[in-house]
Amino acid sequence: MSDAFYITREGAKRLQAELAALHATVRPKIVVEVAEAAAQGDRSENAEYIYGKKKLREIDRRIHWLTRRLESVTVVDSPTGPTSVVYFGAYVDVQDEAGALATYRIVGEDEINLDQGDISWRSPMGRSLLKKRVGDLVVVVRPRGRAELTVVAIRTSRDAEA
Repeated sequence: MSDAFYITREGAKRLQAELAALHATVRPKIVVEVAEAAAQGDRSENAEYIYGKKKLREIDRRIHWLTRRLESVTVVDSPTGPTSVVYFGAYVDVQDEAGALATYRIVGEDEINLDQGDISWRSPMGRSLLKKRVGDLVVVVRPRGRAELTVVAIRTSRDAEA
C-alpha cells in the first residue's frame, strides 16, 4: 500500500451519506436561518446572522473536503470468505502477554474509531498486524510501551465466529 487514501466500502458509504445530508438538509436549513436573520436589519450587530454565516462557511468547507476526499480515495472491498492473513478491513482478535483479548479492525484514516477498535492501517498497530496469520506474534511499540500480541483470529465481520 502506498500514499493513497484507502477506505472500506462501509466508510465510503458513511462519507457519501454525510455529504448528501449536508447538501440536502443541513446547508439549506442554515441558508434559511441566515436569510431570516438578514431580514431583521443591521447585519453588523446581528449575532444570529454572523453565527449563521460562520456556520455556512464551516459547512461549505466540510462539503469541499468530503467531495475532494471521495474523489481521491480508493475503496477496498474485503474478501467475502475466510482468509488466512490479516488484510485491510479485517477484524483481528489479539491476545497480549497478560492474556487480555482485544479486537481491532484495520481501516483507513477517515474511519478511525478507537472506541470500536477501528485503527488505521498506517498506525504502528495496523502496520504490525497487516499480513500476519493466526498464531503469529506481533511486537508493537506504543506510547505506553512495547507490547507483544498474538493473533488469535481473523474475521470478516464484527459478529463473525473466530
